[in-house]
Amino acid sequence: MSKVNPFHIAIPVHNLDECRTFYRDVLNCEEGRSSDHWVDFSLFGHQLVIHYKPKSKEESLHTNPVDGKDVPVPHYGVVLDWEQFENFAEDLKSKNVKFVIEPYIRFAGQVGEQATMFFYDPAGNALEFKSFKDMSQLFAK
Repeated sequence: MSKVNPFHIAIPVHNLDECRTFYRDVLNCEEGRSSDHWVDFSLFGHQLVIHYKPKSKEESLHTNPVDGKDVPVPHYGVVLDWEQFENFAEDLKSKNVKFVIEPYIRFAGQVGEQATMFFYDPAGNALEFKSFKDMSQLFAK
């Protein structure tokens, strides 16, 4: 796989302070620039920006079935190295993060076998982190 450039993603949050604490202290993201309405973070070397957006009427959560689990849509995250994934999952467990889908091996023994986990940030944004022992399986059919 060739070198991958960092992505940039901006997500809405209705409580900037609570989400700032979550991304900084729970996910261990390094904080960058900020204002009264947004905060930059390094999410495993990628640029994540939380932008304040007033809370609107509750939207119903949508899920799609994948490997027998209800995967939240939309979601975002990072593909980590295997050991990094394991360490991150243990760190999240030690901080009592409530998982929507606990860390497990998806597609075990099949093409695309991967470790994955899902959880929500305080604003209800779904996050997925995953890993492959064999990174050539990332886009395998």
